[in-house]
Amino acid sequence: MDKQSKKEMIRAYLRRPVVGGVYAYRNNRTGELLVLSTPNLEGTKNQFDFSRQTESCVHMKLQDAWREYGAGAFELVVLEELKKKEDQTDREFRKDLEVLLELWKGKLEDESRRTGGEGKDGYCG
Repeated sequence: MDKQSKKEMIRAYLRRPVVGGVYAYRNNRTGELLVLSTPNLEGTKNQFDFSRQTESCVHMKLQDAWREYGAGAFELVVLEELKKKEDQTDREFRKDLEVLLELWKGKLEDESRRTGGEGKDGYCG
């Protein structure tokens, strides 16, 4: 590959849309959720798929349940995607994701109370 082709590939990579969001690891046996945010949803999905294939726990807070129920009991659920704006800094994007995460935690907590749940966000408890 020549230098020009490499430069074009790098430019294309840097111009790609950056998509983050709020997601949850759901234990399908217990219904518990671990709700998190990420500036890179695609990377998070890849990490989760790799963890399931290798049966290595994807997050410290899930270790006990991962051992008890196995990797197959878990799924990754994207709750909301957020596309980074062209003029937005990484710091601003992460801040927006933090706010979105808090909104989702509040929403899920309210929903849990309405349905008779414990009012916790699962593993975050």
